[in-house]
Amino acid sequence: MIKEIKITFLGNSGVGKSSIVKRYCFDQFDQNNQSNLGADCAQKEMEFQNNKIKLQIWDTAGQEKFRSLVPLFLRNAHVAIIVYDITQKSSFTQLKEWVSSLEQICPKNNFFVLVGNKCDLIDQEEVTYDEAKQYSYNLKAPLHYTSCKTNQGIQELFQKIVEEYFKQQEELQNTETQRNEKQNSKLKVQKKYYSTCC
Repeated sequence: MIKEIKITFLGNSGVGKSSIVKRYCFDQFDQNNQSNLGADCAQKEMEFQNNKIKLQIWDTAGQEKFRSLVPLFLRNAHVAIIVYDITQKSSFTQLKEWVSSLEQICPKNNFFVLVGNKCDLIDQEEVTYDEAKQYSYNLKAPLHYTSCKTNQGIQELFQKIVEEYFKQQEELQNTETQRNEKQNSKLKVQKKYYSTCC
């Protein structure tokens, strides 16, 4: 049985969302890659702990005129990846808008990841690592640095996402098991009480 994980990319236009998807799924990089219009979907299969995984990766457009479509692609998403360009301060300051949209649409048990892209241009950075790390800490979201040009951090990003997804699912399952055990214990006590009280 193949487990499907839906991943949705968010972020301003030009930060490199499409490039990350293309580099990961097809090992391609185009310096002159055009901005996405609307949304594209790519799939890639992998294995994790003897589980067959199919990643369904949605690449959404960052232009303002397409923002109204974002909720459609976030629906039923297991993971959201919010991307900013480390050489473009405005893409970082506008992360709050993307996070706000995410929190309104996605269930609290889903998680998201913050990605600082174009780390090969570190000498041109407008957003420091410490600044981004503090922001990710406040959001309780992991921070990853990537470069589509050099392929730095791309494979590791998706590997970590799958690891975190299964870890979260295990924690949710354990919580549900504990809840059921408490409920069953309570019912047993009540049953014992009513069977002996009269």
